[in-house]
Amino acid sequence: MSRTRTPLSRERVFAAAVAVADADGLAHVTMRRVAGELGVEAMSLYHHVANKEALLDGLLEALMAEVDESVAAVERRSPEPDWRRALRRRFLTARSAMLRHPWAPQLITSRTSVPASVYGYYDRVLGTMVDGGLSYHLAHRGLHAFGSMALGFAQELFAPPGGEDVDPAAEEEEMAAMAGAFPHLAAMVASEVHDAGDEVLGWCDSQTEFEFTLDLLLDGLERASRSRDAR
Repeated sequence: MSRTRTPLSRERVFAAAVAVADADGLAHVTMRRVAGELGVEAMSLYHHVANKEALLDGLLEALMAEVDESVAAVERRSPEPDWRRALRRRFLTARSAMLRHPWAPQLITSRTSVPASVYGYYDRVLGTMVDGGLSYHLAHRGLHAFGSMALGFAQELFAPPGGEDVDPAAEEEEMAAMAGAFPHLAAMVASEVHDAGDEVLGWCDSQTEFEFTLDLLLDGLERASRSRDAR
């Protein structure tokens, strides 16, 4: 009795790409590797994605769908009327997805165009602020202040171009060489080594630092909104 093979689809292709990235990192997400994950020839993928860049765009779409589904599930279970708490919960829910897929920040920052799913996500963030009483002007400033934190990670100030992986030994050697010229940066790096159990996306993006910065921004926007209303 012959076994029926599940038809190939864009959804299966992108799910396989997520599996490859989770297992071995973003650099291993190639047409050939994803095809192998699906048990098909690489040429079969071209019926669904045009090339590797389209595959990576689809990987980002799959990631954003997961983020949106996670946020929607939380909001259905417990609606939050306060805009600050709603945004805080949304950003931390997005962060949980980033921590499940540590390659995600590198993928997001590597895209040369912004997909509609990311625009849609930030549109909902903007709507939450405006519905909470912030003007579009102040909410616009809020979007600039949040930046990538709205998606659950803080973009690295000193990250290598394109988010390439860095050899820790080489990085440590480089920092030692820089210590004489940049003593404050070197001292900061030395003091900010994370515990092995800390949840980190990048060398300085720990959960504690993420929440500290997020709360600082939310409190600042609330104060700015009250100040505007008092005038």
